Amino acid sequence: MIAIRRLESRPLDLRLHAPFGIAGGAQDAVRNVLVRVELASGAVGWGEAAPLPAYNGETQAGALKVLAEARAVIEGAVFEDWRGAANVFRVAGGGACGSAQAGFEMALLDAWTREHRLGLPAFFGGAETTLETDMTITTGSVEDARRGVAELYAVEHPAGRGVAEIHALGIRVIKVKVGGASVAHDLARLTAIHEAAPAAPLVIDANAALTLAEALELAAGLKAAGITPALLEQWLGKADLVGMRQLREATGWPVAADEAVVTAVDALRVAHAGAADVVNIKLMKAGIAAALDVAKVAREAGLGLMIGGNVESILAMTVSACFAMGLGGFAYADLDTPLFLAESPFEGGYGRTGGMLDVGHVTAGHGVEPNRSSE
Repeated sequence: MIAIRRLESRPLDLRLHAPFGIAGGAQDAVRNVLVRVELASGAVGWGEAAPLPAYNGETQAGALKVLAEARAVIEGAVFEDWRGAANVFRVAGGGACGSAQAGFEMALLDAWTREHRLGLPAFFGGAETTLETDMTITTGSVEDARRGVAELYAVEHPAGRGVAEIHALGIRVIKVKVGGASVAHDLARLTAIHEAAPAAPLVIDANAALTLAEALELAAGLKAAGITPALLEQWLGKADLVGMRQLREATGWPVAADEAVVTAVDALRVAHAGAADVVNIKLMKAGIAAALDVAKVAREAGLGLMIGGNVESILAMTVSACFAMGLGGFAYADLDTPLFLAESPFEGGYGRTGGMLDVGHVTAGHGVEPNRSSE
């Protein structure tokens, strides 16, 4: 049984080194929500809702509203298990705001596993303790792309370039955001990145911004330039499963479904359509319970797994790392956004050496909590 004494939430506003741009727009700062759950036992857990307007329209104000309204049915209630509490929250509004659902479930599971002295990696299965993440080069100019690669692999850093010092940490896989501009512009950016780092695997993410004609044009340009991507992530609209299958067949390159898969039903639909090879699971889409269901269906359908997220702090990204490593078998990971933050109000989190993330040290909850100055 799980008895919840209090559910609290407040804005989590953090500075970025630079705007984080995707095809749908750029975010100039982190505007997330910090969630706190206290159980009747006194155990406290922390979660993070990370709405990203440019991704699916969710906002900080919307997440705060859902969390505030859910207090009436969550506080003082006793649930059979954590999924029961998650279902009640979903009915209370979380179903319309996946990031709020994720933030609540993170805090709830953190509190419950702390109470039982169980680490989240073990809770999810304890399959692995390490995972390799990529590093993202966001939308922008060709020069921005060149600078991003230089900072990613820099050995010596110009004075005052804190972002370079953060990025130059040996991350091998590069994720490139495309879309929102001409095909020629994105091809020039990708060519510049490949020339600067020819051995780096490239995950190319369009966030559902390209038409099939544009996607085929970009693929043809990449082939002409001698560039073979490691993964094409959601180049086409989320409903264009026929086009996604045609892109797979035309290029012979693996395709990942991101926006196209929020629920387990979506994953099954993508698999039956032959629209993708991989599913990108993000806890912010619909919460942890829904993500577990997606992973199960995807595996049964023969789809590969990727773990990703929105623009999140070390708190939410560590939960995603615990999720993926606990389940095991994730071939792709995009858990890099803590490196884009100019500040962090938290202590703890995943360990990182180069691109390798490690949660082997996490033995109670997710291991992240606000530092004293931010509580």
